[in-house]
Amino acid sequence: MNKEVEVKAQTVYKKKLFKKIIFIVFLLLIILISIIYLFLYIVYQGGRFTVNLDKNLSDRKNVFLSEDGKMSGKTRELAAGTIDYMDNISIKWLPQNIDTEATGAHNGDNYIAYTFYVINAGKETVHYWYEVDIDDTIRKVDEAVRIMIVRNGNRIVYAKKSPITGKAEEGTKEFTSKSIAVLEQRKNFKPKEKDRFTIVVWIEGDDPECKNELLGGEIKMHMDITEEHINKSKR
Repeated sequence: MNKEVEVKAQTVYKKKLFKKIIFIVFLLLIILISIIYLFLYIVYQGGRFTVNLDKNLSDRKNVFLSEDGKMSGKTRELAAGTIDYMDNISIKWLPQNIDTEATGAHNGDNYIAYTFYVINAGKETVHYWYEVDIDDTIRKVDEAVRIMIVRNGNRIVYAKKSPITGKAEEGTKEFTSKSIAVLEQRKNFKPKEKDRFTIVVWIEGDDPECKNELLGGEIKMHMDITEEHINKSKR
């Protein structure tokens, strides 16, 4: 009888121990998933597109960013609003006045649009570079992404070059590199001048690479405005 009781006691103990282990493993998995979710939320939802100004330009040259073009709102960093879902559209569907319809975030159905100003409040004529970097992509969504930059009314659409022809997609200027979508220099930016920028991002439905495989894809980008261009590929 004692052996039978002892065996039963050990069985009960093992069952309780097994349940405790399962509970601890489950709890650790919940914590791990929560950490991963929080990280992804911060990375992909916490301002999908930011504009950053070189400290040298603001401190030494008195060049600033402003969402509304006024000095009262001067800053060195701006963050555009994001949208929860982006389906493919055609460039023809974008508003014709997209660069003048509003300032700040003015997103539409299936596209991100953001307008801001670069202001020269100093006494010197300066040159600056503006660069759009691709920080990360999921499901190669960058294959069909379009980035339109309108500076003072002049529009240029940028896209990854066609993997089929090896050339720029029709009506676009190809990305500078795999990680740099846009790299341009603004010369002779005179005192009291304001440059109005509108950035528009969408997935081009007419792109041959716009396929079902891109569903669920995401892209994270930011824009840097600097006095000098640093070749990051050589770092």
